[in-house]
Amino acid sequence: MFDHKDFHKTPIIGILRKINSSALPYILDTYVNAGLTTIEITMNSPEATDQIRYAVKHFGDQLYIGAGTVRNKDELKSALQAGAGYIVTPNSNETVINYCKELQIPIFPGALTPTEIYRAYSLGANMVKVFPASAMGPGYFKSILSPLDNIPLIATGGITKENMTEYLKAGATGLGIGSTLFDKEMILRKNWTGLQNHMHDFVVNVNVLKKQTNPEIKE
Repeated sequence: MFDHKDFHKTPIIGILRKINSSALPYILDTYVNAGLTTIEITMNSPEATDQIRYAVKHFGDQLYIGAGTVRNKDELKSALQAGAGYIVTPNSNETVINYCKELQIPIFPGALTPTEIYRAYSLGANMVKVFPASAMGPGYFKSILSPLDNIPLIATGGITKENMTEYLKAGATGLGIGSTLFDKEMILRKNWTGLQNHMHDFVVNVNVLKKQTNPEIKE
């Protein structure tokens, strides 16, 4: 079971894909100030390894930083050399999973069907990324977790402020959120205050749900 405290405090993985490196410092600073703690930079982004190195160097004490869209062992090695603390993949590549297990690096492989999810977890996944979540909906997670309730699932793809809590209520351990979290228009306009408020709304939704399910939680 994956037990990183920062992730479980706010179980959102922000997915940064193809972000201009000049905006990266501002985005990361905004992300931290919004109260978010876990972020992945995808390996199919231009300058991905440089961005991971920058993030680890300047925000490694505030953020849990990983690499996403790791499709093969070469990309995995590049991500780890850049300092990625965990790995997210779009599919369940046994070679990648085994290498992460050997190095004791947390690995969240992608899967969709019950067979794929069970296989990924059996191979050694710490959590399994269910993608695309939006194609199946929150009810799918409730159904999957009836027989596979020992497997922590990350809902990824099509997660928004409006539907995020439905996935958590259905049993998802975490959420992978990309474009709906990193609003492109706000980034283009360098509206960092607006972006921070927008990102903070996701944190508020998580906290409201926590209080609803556990009234003893205090501010």
